[in-house]
Amino acid sequence: MRALARWARAEWGLLYVTAREPLLARRWRALPGTLGAVGLTALAQLVQNQPWGYRFVQDVGVVRAEDPVWPALLRTPLSLFVPALDLPVWGALAQVLLVFGIAELCLGLRHTLVIAYAATLAGTLYARAGVRLGFDSPLGLPPSDAAVIDTGPSAAVVGLAVFLGWRYGAYTTAGAVTAAMAAEAALKGNLAGKEHLAAIVVTVLLCALPALRRRRREPPPDPRAGTRAARDGTGPTAALVPHRESTGGEYGDG
Repeated sequence: MRALARWARAEWGLLYVTAREPLLARRWRALPGTLGAVGLTALAQLVQNQPWGYRFVQDVGVVRAEDPVWPALLRTPLSLFVPALDLPVWGALAQVLLVFGIAELCLGLRHTLVIAYAATLAGTLYARAGVRLGFDSPLGLPPSDAAVIDTGPSAAVVGLAVFLGWRYGAYTTAGAVTAAMAAEAALKGNLAGKEHLAAIVVTVLLCALPALRRRRREPPPDPRAGTRAARDGTGPTAALVPHRESTGGEYGDG
């Protein structure tokens, strides 16, 4: 048990501390975006199950690969909060509350929404490309998937989980999520599984973006710097070279 506790502390400790502070300070007021997303998801589920509301939800929040591009892009943000009709809604609500909540506490609302939308958009655009590639391609989809309703928070949840794991050192968790999505895509080969992989690819690019920015800002290394450092005794091997005593004593200060 102690070994398991040490592993959990090393894996999730930083994530726990980062999320705990704003939650203790502001309670539920620290989660306005998450609570709004949970409420919107529940409302979409309620409306689409009414005879008068099904067509409305279809028109404003349902995306299919066969839809024209611009209407689909306009519907994509809201499609994130429209639960799939063939899955229990409590699963979508739990995903949004847990993963969106941790992301909002750690990253802030703006960054959470950007990552969630980028992951969802990646899945939406992949569906179109996959149908065009065809089922004969390893990255393709059968033509029948063009008519599949493509909604729900799963792609956003997967993207946020991988981003949080990468950002806060929970690499085993991020790797486990990635492996599970890869296994789903390999075993089922369905639209949802491959969209999750597309969401992960975009999330990994977002994770690498800060490092690329820092690398661009840093000046290129000066090849003469190593020579000067070695000559002046300030290089990385300076500690291995004994200093000469000056006339003032060991440190030259009399």
